[in-house]
Amino acid sequence: MKLKRLGVLVVLLSLLAGMVIGCQPQFQPSTFTDDMGRIITIDKVPQRIVSHVPPITEMLFAIGLGEKIVGVSDYCDYPEEAKSKPSVGNYFNPSIERIVALEPDLVLTDGHSESVKQLDKFGIPFIVIDPKDTDGIRRDIELLGKVTGMEGKAKKLIDDMDKRMSEVVSLVKSAPRVKVFYIIDAVTDPNNPWTAGPGSFIDALITMAGGENVANKAQGAWVQFSIEQIVSSDPHIVIIDSSQGTVVISKEQLRQHPIWSEINAVKKGRIFTFNGDLANPVPRIVQGLEEMAKIIHPELFR
Repeated sequence: MKLKRLGVLVVLLSLLAGMVIGCQPQFQPSTFTDDMGRIITIDKVPQRIVSHVPPITEMLFAIGLGEKIVGVSDYCDYPEEAKSKPSVGNYFNPSIERIVALEPDLVLTDGHSESVKQLDKFGIPFIVIDPKDTDGIRRDIELLGKVTGMEGKAKKLIDDMDKRMSEVVSLVKSAPRVKVFYIIDAVTDPNNPWTAGPGSFIDALITMAGGENVANKAQGAWVQFSIEQIVSSDPHIVIIDSSQGTVVISKEQLRQHPIWSEINAVKKGRIFTFNGDLANPVPRIVQGLEEMAKIIHPELFR
């Protein structure tokens, strides 16, 4: 009887071990191509990751890698747990000394920091994640999943993003286009405010949400638009980016301005605020699309 029980116990333990192994993140040592076209070889699942770029940090948390993040930048503030991670300094120019001291086996960057390139001489691999559009965000989440052995969670996140974005696009497909002027900064120079042009995620969200960005023919993603251009374009609604700190103009300031106050959208009180953090290359861009669509086409969400 004892031998029989022992045999059953061995079988149960084997099955349990198999289940545990099956639940572990899948990873195959391989080479990967980053957003700068660099080929990087990753031999084992990274256990200590540094990300000095806020959107990348957010991606990592979104696919369940928070515990493996050992360093972030001063600007990485989402999710809340990111604030408790050791800082490697400024996003634009992180401290290489601090990064090296954290002994990471992978560093993630967007390629805009020259100092990060010094990591090559320390033998620390770094990968450039710099999506240019919503398809790029999905590809980079998939890449991070493969590099870190979290392919399953990455795929689940992508599938959820695709579903929610498709629902919004389908809902507004037949709705009339609404002309939108998006304010990034109208405090510094109210007569020549900064706005988002083609190539920006804001422009993409406005379009996907059933709107027409009046600055969609501007010469760049971040441009100044003259008040005369705004008046002549006669936007149906004005959206103020509420994430811009000291340069966020109030609705009342627009109403009191001698020229802004004459724009129909301002006269009719069709001024709205939008959290610009939701228009960054992050998984929350889906929430950004949903919020933008509710502003542009509220009649579809009643």
